[in-house]
Amino acid sequence: MSPSRTTRVLVLGASVALLTSGCFSSSPAGGGTDAAGDARISLAMLQPPRSGLNPLTDDAFKLSRWSTAETLVVLDPDGDAQPALATEWTQIDDLTWRFTVREGVEFHDGTELTAEQAAAALTAADQASPRPRILDGVELTAEADGQDVVVTTGEADPLVPQRLSSPQLAVLAAAAYGTDGRVDPVGHGTGPFELVAVDGTSGATLDRFDGYWGDPAAAAGIDVSFVPDGTARAASLRTGTADIAEAVPVSQAGLIDEELVHEVPMPRTNTLYLNTTSGPFADPAVRAAARAAVDRATIVDTVYEGRADIAEGLLGPAIPWAAELREDRADPSAPAVPAGTTITLGTFTDRAELPEVAVLLEQQLEAVGFTVEQDVREYAFIEADALAGAFDAFILSRATVLDSGDPVAYMYSDFACEGSFNIAQLCDPAVDAALEVAAAAEPGPQRQQAVIDAERAILDTGAAVPMLHERVIQGEAAGVSGAVRDPRERALITSETTLGEG
Repeated sequence: MSPSRTTRVLVLGASVALLTSGCFSSSPAGGGTDAAGDARISLAMLQPPRSGLNPLTDDAFKLSRWSTAETLVVLDPDGDAQPALATEWTQIDDLTWRFTVREGVEFHDGTELTAEQAAAALTAADQASPRPRILDGVELTAEADGQDVVVTTGEADPLVPQRLSSPQLAVLAAAAYGTDGRVDPVGHGTGPFELVAVDGTSGATLDRFDGYWGDPAAAAGIDVSFVPDGTARAASLRTGTADIAEAVPVSQAGLIDEELVHEVPMPRTNTLYLNTTSGPFADPAVRAAARAAVDRATIVDTVYEGRADIAEGLLGPAIPWAAELREDRADPSAPAVPAGTTITLGTFTDRAELPEVAVLLEQQLEAVGFTVEQDVREYAFIEADALAGAFDAFILSRATVLDSGDPVAYMYSDFACEGSFNIAQLCDPAVDAALEVAAAAEPGPQRQQAVIDAERAILDTGAAVPMLHERVIQGEAAGVSGAVRDPRERALITSETTLGEG
């Protein structure tokens, strides 16, 4: 089995005040060139690193989008596993898989990719604290056997190849892994671009890696700036400071030349999470009242200017089989709001639309009898409180197939008793049972139905109120060619991305 050209693209790809304050990289931008005259691509990204670009965290998706860190497996547009650093694989039995490691791959530090190092990287992920989200509920060991990595799971897992495609399981050089549990991706990847410098939460610099095992990068490098302010990000594209702007806010899209704006439905759901353990929403009837109060159409039309899809469930139109299998459902609890019920509603500013959604939700909830107190901060300063159950309600924009290309990982992480991202503090036996069935189902129609059954079990608890499904709005300068518009937010700049005359 050898990677096709489409697969190779997937392997390679894999995140106004700020403009005036000099927060963009000092490297050439907006069509700049290096000493050899090759174009460098300037990229404005939404969120700065949360964990110092530790690939065992969500920062892994930045490394993937920069094509610097790679995994054994990648996913094609249909979510099927394809070769990457592994050329082929075989399932030995229910618990055992054998992956053949690609020969001739060089890490950016000059060392060679071996089965031993691939196994060591997977072991480091398994032993990390906290573990990568993709390994929630999974017992996994990896050992080298010649040119192969033998992966063993504690229970049958039909999605092992898809699981190993997660950017959080990227394989880095041995020197990347410190004895203190830290992982340093600088100079330790295998992709067509080498990460050579990181400027805290301001930016990063990547150069073309001439020793890459696949097709060499067309661009000389990537100059990354982290620009949380959506207005500044859009302005960077309009002014030519950035060649590519990630996650252009809906409010700014209309201010940019329509030929530079590209919109794609994505598996990302804007959801209202309700605290099921403490506070008013511990009562299912109060949760039902909140669900009934939410006017999704108004939020989509007002905040997103129609550039979103009204949610009927946790999974949206980017997962086409979901709507076909979903049945109409009624809330199992009768709505009730006790007099004087005050709730805390949290969200974050990094996604420009969310504070606006919070304002509308406050109005809708107060219209049915709630008193709402808002707490809105940058994500880096609110995540810990959200996960600790400090809010009665929390608005989150959440990718639903970010990790394995399969919704079960997201559902387990967010709604299982042992889920690592359980903002709703949910622990429901029926939900856990449904998730267990879905996790064990073989890929295909059987698994799809099990996923929808799990979705219904989750929604029946009232712990989550899906409001809308977002779309990717990506800005690209006129001269940009080959940038990936990836619904999964894994790929962006690849070896085929070029920058010509605008």
